[in-house]
Amino acid sequence: MSQHDAVTDAAPTDKRRWIALAIVMTAAFMDLVDATIVNIAIPSIERDLGASFGAIQWITAGYALAFAAGLITGGRLGDIYGRKRLFLVGTAGFTIASALCGVAANQEMLVGSRLLQGAAAAMMVPQVLSIVHVTFPAHERGKVFGMFGAIIGLGAVSGPLLGALLTQWNIAGLEWRPIFLINLPVGVAALILGRRFITESKAPKALRLDIVGMVLVTAALLMLIYPLTRGRELDWPLWGHLMMAGSLVVFGALVAYEKYKTKKDGSPLVELSLFRVKSFAAGIAVQLAFGVVMGIFFLVWTLYMQIGLGWTPLHAGLTGVPFSIAVSMAAGLSVQKLVPRFGRKVLQAGALTMAAGIGLYLFEAGRYGTGIHSWQMIPPLVVMGLGMGLIVAPLTDAVLSEVPREHAGSASGLINTTGQMGNALGLGLVSVVFFGTIDDERLARFPAETGAAFTDAFQNSLGWAAAVLGAIFLIMFALPAKPKQHLEGGEDSEDAAELSASASAAEEQEPVLVP
Repeated sequence: MSQHDAVTDAAPTDKRRWIALAIVMTAAFMDLVDATIVNIAIPSIERDLGASFGAIQWITAGYALAFAAGLITGGRLGDIYGRKRLFLVGTAGFTIASALCGVAANQEMLVGSRLLQGAAAAMMVPQVLSIVHVTFPAHERGKVFGMFGAIIGLGAVSGPLLGALLTQWNIAGLEWRPIFLINLPVGVAALILGRRFITESKAPKALRLDIVGMVLVTAALLMLIYPLTRGRELDWPLWGHLMMAGSLVVFGALVAYEKYKTKKDGSPLVELSLFRVKSFAAGIAVQLAFGVVMGIFFLVWTLYMQIGLGWTPLHAGLTGVPFSIAVSMAAGLSVQKLVPRFGRKVLQAGALTMAAGIGLYLFEAGRYGTGIHSWQMIPPLVVMGLGMGLIVAPLTDAVLSEVPREHAGSASGLINTTGQMGNALGLGLVSVVFFGTIDDERLARFPAETGAAFTDAFQNSLGWAAAVLGAIFLIMFALPAKPKQHLEGGEDSEDAAELSASASAAEEQEPVLVP
């Protein structure tokens, strides 16, 4: 067992530890599916609750925002108070929030429940691989991480499909609600079995909490994203611009406080010294920008297919399968074969390939208009998926390769948090790049023009995404030419903090797990 961890229960027997693995893997799968299952049901939610476009954005962005704000703190709480305890607390909160989502009577209740769900995930997810770390010896972790990779790949494909099926089947007339209610039996089983089979562990020298830092991060993000989602509906009021400008001031206050916190007790939320490492600073910028691209694309893609083209949830879900498969294939190939040989060029090729796929999609959407078929979308989706797979799997290791080992855990947590922040920001920007091109009053008078309007908005969004990918390509020149494998599987080379942080990135955005 690692010297970094204090295990408070007796080491589990072979049978017990494999049951514990099944429990945490199921919880990880539940979280991943829940993050991807919602998009496909958005049009159904919009019709059933009469949700505004701003509320639609918050149903997705709220989860990512709450998850990002609590991610590092959730990992530290596990280190201090026990990872089993925090896993069970997070799982209970996630299950309760899922129930609240499933019975939401209006858009406000659903948005609030999604925020709670994201906060609970921030408690649950960071504990998953930490528990694996203290449950399995080093020589078995490679096999376990491989199993996690398979689960993540399965979740990437099955999330949208499961959401499509549950929505399409309209079980008991509940329409979209089963996508949340399905978590209830899974969560209850995880709680009951987790109490019995998971081994408790703590970090003997855990960092202290930085509640002030977390509050400042949350406030800054809210001040930036809330006006973006509400601005269009309210005709961009002055207070919205002032809030967005004020978010920069709060971010500045965060930097000042983190410097003070570092001198005070060495436990800042954000380790600012990491940004002196050029490759890490560039990697954080890439992670943020890539999160923006993902936040924009997946939401507008769903709206385009289901509202613009009038496709059913199942039709839209099946259309996305080639994309998911391409991501998983390219991700495995990039880590195992390409990056060790070509290094940074693989990630840059991924950005260009993804941009090329977007360009092809732009061409086809313009050429075929509302008459486009799923089979015509397969080529651009496969090209985009291949590009994404070349980026997501090796990115974390590339960013961490020049970070001092003693800061690897903090760096990993910051990378993952930044990705979630980018995702939330991208979802907020949908009001500008997608809804900003739609004339609501005209569509109210001429509903037959909805398809053409949503197609134009989709094309505009793709153009913005391609521009961001171009910026990502240029920023990647600051990454190491040949990134080293930073997080290795030995006893002394990875601690639970690294694993805590790495778990959440893999589950929320990567189709394969790169421990």
